[in-house]
Amino acid sequence: MLNLRRRAAVEALGTAMLVAAVVGSGIAAQRLFGADAGLALLANAVATGAALLAILLALEPLSGAHLNPAVTLAFAVRGTFAWRNVPAYLSAQFGGAVAGTALANAMFACPIISVSQRVRSGDGQWLGELVATFGLLVVIWGCGAKPDRSPLAVAAYITGAYWFTSSTSFANPAVTVARTLSDTFAGIRPVDAGPFVIVELAGAISATALFAWLSRRAANVAASINTARAAGTTP
Repeated sequence: MLNLRRRAAVEALGTAMLVAAVVGSGIAAQRLFGADAGLALLANAVATGAALLAILLALEPLSGAHLNPAVTLAFAVRGTFAWRNVPAYLSAQFGGAVAGTALANAMFACPIISVSQRVRSGDGQWLGELVATFGLLVVIWGCGAKPDRSPLAVAAYITGAYWFTSSTSFANPAVTVARTLSDTFAGIRPVDAGPFVIVELAGAISATALFAWLSRRAANVAASINTARAAGTTP
């Protein structure tokens, strides 16, 4: 097991790689497909999903590969991640996300930091972002019994959520903040980032509360069955 400093470094690296994939593939798609937003979004989604799968498979054994403050906070709330380690992970994730944006911008000869002017606002997009993050945590918690499936499930969900949510599924506060620093296809205006982060956290909390309730219900049912068996009233 790596110490906290090394695990935080892995989180920074992984988040930087993820954001570089999101922003970089967005720039490439926009340049390749121009005004065809549908093809650009398809390329962006596929590239992001593929990169996310590879990153999760490579880094999960080292740090857990949260790569997302909402995920880290959800794990802490459920008691599967120590609260004392949360600040280190969150700092690494936000720092890595900003570095990933700067790297993507530089690779495509854009200004290393440019404030995005891309409008992403309104009730529909906020609801879409709530759904996106809620669904992400549902997938993570649902794969808890078989964690080896989690990287594939998460990557597949994010790829799909690019298309079925109105917000194109940021589902990550660190990614949201970092994308304010790239005035490109994947960007978001700084003024729009705050509401996105709020609904992302709300979605994560809602999914976590739901699975806490489901876990208690499942435990109660299992206890009832075991009691009945002990009493000889079931086969």
